[in-house]
Amino acid sequence: MNDLAHIPAWQRLSNEITTSGMPAERNLRDFIRAGIKHVLDLTPKGHPEAFAGEEHELRLLGIGYTRVEVPFTEPSEEHYAAFVRAVEGLPRPLHVHCVVNRRVSAFFYRYHLECGWNESEARAMMARQWEPDRSDEPAAAPWGEFVHEARLASERRRKVPDTQDERTRAENTTKTG
Repeated sequence: MNDLAHIPAWQRLSNEITTSGMPAERNLRDFIRAGIKHVLDLTPKGHPEAFAGEEHELRLLGIGYTRVEVPFTEPSEEHYAAFVRAVEGLPRPLHVHCVVNRRVSAFFYRYHLECGWNESEARAMMARQWEPDRSDEPAAAPWGEFVHEARLASERRRKVPDTQDERTRAENTTKTG
């Protein structure tokens, strides 16, 4: 898949997933050249910076389109769960965008942690766009909390021992002891 660095906040996460801010209509044909099969848009319908005809134009080009509306001021567990279902269920290569790649990068930060990435790797990927938990920008506050909670949950998961491993060790100790 080719990179499309001329699209605002373009970022490659893997061979099958790219992200960005809002693509312009002139950028949509570039998605074909890049091999993108589906676009996931996290921008709320009617957002003033949204590209109103995006779904129609992409479908004309043979590219699938899915919208998961995530309000910038109130990211929720329901929004994140819908994002995960979409990311895991949509055709690849997949391109995920919002207005400036902030919603997307914060959601992928949590997703990467849940997939087992270490915090510094997940943060480095997000930091290419922003770090809401380290921002003084008032609008970043709900995202700072979202990222902070994701990090804490990841730390808790890493501290919980695998009960299957404990059971196996206990059984082996009983058999050999």
